[in-house]
Amino acid sequence: MSNNSPPAQELPHSAFTQGLLWMGLSMISFIGMSVGSRELASTLSIQQVLFFRALVGLFVILTLGRALLPELRKGKLIRLHLARNVVHFFAQYLWTIGVVMLPLASVFALEFTMPIWVAFFALLFLKEQLTRSRILATIGGFIGVLVIVRPGIGMVDPAAGLVLIAAAGYGLSLILVKQLTREVSPGAIVVWMIVIQLPLGFLASLTDWRPVSFTDIPWMLIAGLGALAAHYCQAQALKRLDASVVMPIDFLRVPMAAIVGYYAYVEAIDLWVFLGGGIILFSNYRAVMVERRKTTL
Repeated sequence: MSNNSPPAQELPHSAFTQGLLWMGLSMISFIGMSVGSRELASTLSIQQVLFFRALVGLFVILTLGRALLPELRKGKLIRLHLARNVVHFFAQYLWTIGVVMLPLASVFALEFTMPIWVAFFALLFLKEQLTRSRILATIGGFIGVLVIVRPGIGMVDPAAGLVLIAAAGYGLSLILVKQLTREVSPGAIVVWMIVIQLPLGFLASLTDWRPVSFTDIPWMLIAGLGALAAHYCQAQALKRLDASVVMPIDFLRVPMAAIVGYYAYVEAIDLWVFLGGGIILFSNYRAVMVERRKTTL
């Protein structure tokens, strides 16, 4: 399989900066998807939430995705698309349960055991180098997460275990996306995600279908558009950056989720969140600066 994306140390400065910007947009979109999914799950089943998120995505790609038809007709790497989306769908299901049952900051904190899996799968499948800066950023970010949530008796919840399993699934899914970006455009990756996950969501929703009201529609749009934008932006970032660079940066979603949880759901927030966020930010800033210096060599 050919690899069209250069290693991180050879990336031009502009590509590295663009990768960081795409990751920022991805984080904002993931937060929006989380809020929309939680609101939907207050009246609909988790299975319906997944189905309607994909359904909104379908309307978007029917409107904007015509330019991708020539690429989609080729069906390039279709088996890899199938594998990635089956793994991602079940991880999404477990993760959404966590969003409904746990504080937002706790969900994202547990999810960020994912870089451990990303580093493992990146080494196994992509042969990416685990540089010292990336390892330290991952460790620092995880310490920051622990500072924020201070795991104890309050974190012993079955939903927490489901989120941890989802994190492993997301880690594998992300590596499969990285492999897809070598030969498939980010837009096509998102289209295949909708095409494959929509029927999966529909079949699952039939097992627990509940009445849908007009008041659900705005949250469907927020959840669906947020999901679509999040994965598109993430695929764009992965096209420009190594997976093990992207994931430590993504740790910043934890303090972002804590702030949103406080204002939207009156979830407890204190100085520990900002201390942990500071550790995360410092760890990632240091890693970014090291990687940025490499691009100028």
